[in-house]
Amino acid sequence: MPSAHPVFGDTPAIGLICRNCQATYDLIAQHACWECFGPLEVNYDAAALARVTREQIESGPQNLWRYAGLLPVGQNESDRLSLNPGLTPLVEADNLARELGMRKVWIKDDSANPTHSFKDRVVSVAASAAGKLGFDRLACASTGNLANSVAAHAARAGYESIVFIPYDLETGKVVTTAVYGGGLVAVNGSYDDVNRLCSQLTETDEFEKTAFVNVNIRPYYAEGSKTLGYEVAEQLGWRLPEQVVIPAASGELLTKVHKAFEECAEIGLTDQAKVRVFGAQSAGCSPIADAFDADTDVITPVKPTGIAKSLNIGDPAAGPYAIESVRATGGAFAKVDDDEIREGIRLLARTTGIFAETAGGVSVATLKKLLDEGRLDPDAETVVYNTGEGLKTLDAVAAQAGPTHTVDASLKSAKQAGLLD
Repeated sequence: MPSAHPVFGDTPAIGLICRNCQATYDLIAQHACWECFGPLEVNYDAAALARVTREQIESGPQNLWRYAGLLPVGQNESDRLSLNPGLTPLVEADNLARELGMRKVWIKDDSANPTHSFKDRVVSVAASAAGKLGFDRLACASTGNLANSVAAHAARAGYESIVFIPYDLETGKVVTTAVYGGGLVAVNGSYDDVNRLCSQLTETDEFEKTAFVNVNIRPYYAEGSKTLGYEVAEQLGWRLPEQVVIPAASGELLTKVHKAFEECAEIGLTDQAKVRVFGAQSAGCSPIADAFDADTDVITPVKPTGIAKSLNIGDPAAGPYAIESVRATGGAFAKVDDDEIREGIRLLARTTGIFAETAGGVSVATLKKLLDEGRLDPDAETVVYNTGEGLKTLDAVAAQAGPTHTVDASLKSAKQAGLLD
């Protein structure tokens, strides 16, 4: 059985650990190491993780909590503050594969989550941890999808929420946050400015009982991304794909999916297998890809531009760790410009029926670029991650997507337009 923790109860998590110096801490609301200021992540009892079986997972709920035995919180249903996301489709993309000259491609479509992005996974875990840690308000710094999810989770749970966004966010993401009725603060600045303000607010008395899901309780938040790795393994019949393409903003999603693949093999859910991990960034905000190309793990912050606003983090906290994951697996990073992103969105839509937001367009465009450059194996089974819904970023393709014909309501007009030839 998992170990008992005075706050979290029965959990496989035994504390927090610094990624840099390996200093350890209890399961508390803290995201940076007091010794070296490095980032903290959840530390697990390896024996407790190893006791999780395929059968146990398959008999669990039809959502991400089927993997509760591999997460820091949520082992008891009463502890879950959640919209119950997960088990999103893994779509066979045979038409896309044919068009690109690939053997086998899958799209992991996380636009099917309750607020239509993968952020529901991380917020479900973070919000559940926040409840156990005694917080009574949820907050975040967000480029849009996270704001949607935090506001919705708070509304479901009856919590207050206050989310902070850049002033120039897409209208679709503003509306789909404000509709839940919580606090919504537009900040005159970039996401990095928003994130800095939120970090400062966590130190004030007025926000003492506020859980900023991606700041003061970030270690728990990040663990929710692992379920995107577990699910792909389960949906492929408990085996791992040969290569994956993952969009990168902070870089945390990529590192946690890679971590999930490693855990699956380590605890025997899958056979040992190496998954090549490829990272995708927008040319308008590509500090991780640029560092990779320069053969360094030192991230030089940039001022974000471009249409892929959900990926516009100019100073990505997990950038060095994302590069480490990519290099360790023999993958690569690439960046694509706005025109390539638009074409990626349209290519995915017309070959799979999936309308992705700009981050999904980045993933598909990067897949194509890596193939063209010979850095990605066309014969290897490939999973491409779509992290959000295209209806949130309509402006990105509005100029390219419209009526193919305009006719009067008559057969004569239809014939003149060439519809009857």
